[in-house]
Amino acid sequence: MSADVLRFLLLVGITLVSGLGDAQGFIHAARMWQDGRIVWRELLASALGFWVGIGSYWISVRYLVRVGVLSPEVQTLIWFGVTILGVAIVNGRFLGWRPIDQVVAAGVLSGLGWLVLRTA
Repeated sequence: MSADVLRFLLLVGITLVSGLGDAQGFIHAARMWQDGRIVWRELLASALGFWVGIGSYWISVRYLVRVGVLSPEVQTLIWFGVTILGVAIVNGRFLGWRPIDQVVAAGVLSGLGWLVLRTA
């Protein structure tokens, strides 16, 4: 396997870790307040998810810059795409959405990507 392929796979892997870590942070944050009281287990799980997410995001930016992705908008779009898909899939609700809603969600992400790439 060539060095370029390995770098690409590393970039994809670390970006997935970043997005899925943040997705866990968001999922647990949504559960940490119940009846006006904090649920410490959810707060800690959320903090851990965000800690993994931001740490691996910083590493992913290093590799994005190496492959020529210098725009913070494009870097953020990649992270956002992985994170929002992670929240939808890990939470288990995305697959229960009607197909038209799934298509609209994909269209919204594509539209954001279009705008970022065209204006970056």
